[in-house]
Amino acid sequence: MVTAETAVVLPVLLLVLAGAVAAVTVVGAQLRCVDAAREGARAAARGEPAATVSRLVGELAPAGAATRVTGDAEEVRVTVAVRVPPLGPFPVAVPLTAAAVAVREPGSAEDPG
Repeated sequence: MVTAETAVVLPVLLLVLAGAVAAVTVVGAQLRCVDAAREGARAAARGEPAATVSRLVGELAPAGAATRVTGDAEEVRVTVAVRVPPLGPFPVAVPLTAAAVAVREPGSAEDPG
C-alpha cells in the first residue's frame, strides 16, 4: 500500500520541486537585474560614458540582458530587461525588468548615451 501511495504522490512532489527551482531562478535573476540597474545608475550619475555603463551592467546582469540609459540634466535612469528561462531548456521564458534612477553628481557629463 505504501508503494502505491508513493507512486501517486511522486509526480506531484516532482512538480512542486520544479516549481520551487523555477521560482528561485526567476527571483535570483530579478535581484541580479535590480543590482545591475543600481550600479549602472550610480556609474552614469558619476558621469561615466554610456558604453562604460552598459559594460558594467552587462557584467552584473543575467546573460542576454538589454540595457537602456536615459536621463536629463538632473537625473539618469538605467533600465535592464531580460527574458529568463526558469526551467532551463524548456521553451518558456519569463520577462524581467528593473530600473534605477540616480541624481547626477555636480560636474558630471549630461550625455546619457
